[in-house]
Amino acid sequence: MTAPARRTPPANRRRGFDLRSTALFFVLLALVVTVLGLMARMVADAVERRPAWVFVLVVAGVAGFVGLRRRVHVARAARRAAAVLDEAAREAADELDTPAIPHQRPVAEATPDYDALTPEEFEEAIAALCERDGCSAVDVAGGAGDLGADVVAVTPDGHRVVIQCKQYVDTHSVGSQDLQRFGGTCFTVHEADIAVVVTTSDFTTPALEYADQCGVVCVDREALRSWTDGTGPRPWEAAATAGEAAGRGTAGAETQVQQ
Repeated sequence: MTAPARRTPPANRRRGFDLRSTALFFVLLALVVTVLGLMARMVADAVERRPAWVFVLVVAGVAGFVGLRRRVHVARAARRAAAVLDEAAREAADELDTPAIPHQRPVAEATPDYDALTPEEFEEAIAALCERDGCSAVDVAGGAGDLGADVVAVTPDGHRVVIQCKQYVDTHSVGSQDLQRFGGTCFTVHEADIAVVVTTSDFTTPALEYADQCGVVCVDREALRSWTDGTGPRPWEAAATAGEAAGRGTAGAETQVQQ
């Protein structure tokens, strides 16, 4: 005998009215309304008894709101500052890791066109020649108030050389007045062991005579070109040669006097 099949109620069938759940919902709602009413009444009574509390509560609320916003802004500013400091620290670390490249003057060319240079570039070129030939502590001191010292250096054998640069055209020779102004400061003011005047022109006869008397080395256009090419002596070597010749001349004169 086959048992009759039980019918399954449809899945989307609506649940019937539940009196117990409905009653519980309204009871909870009544409790919430009652509590809120009691709290509102207590606040109203407190305000009625002490009206100043209203001001205190308003100020406290505004202060809390402003403090919350300020904390948010401060937190944002702190995050930004931290990001900036982190970036600055990275850049500083990169700078420290990068080796510093010292300033170097350009190496003097074999035959530069000194006439095409500016006066400042001409002084730099003479300083580069001194560095090329082993001088140390080379300094370009030319400018207003230099008192004739355009380039100052220390020769390989430890002598202080002071150089005045005269960038003149061929038709403008260095005169005796130029030598006299330089001769008055090179030894007494600049404490030169060797004083040199370098020019792109030449020297007048009175200027050469004064230089010979004061012990100033004169380097004209041809001597400068020979110094640059390496075919001629350096100015401090020329000074040493002149000093030796002067010493031999003085010794010879004393021998003649004794005889």
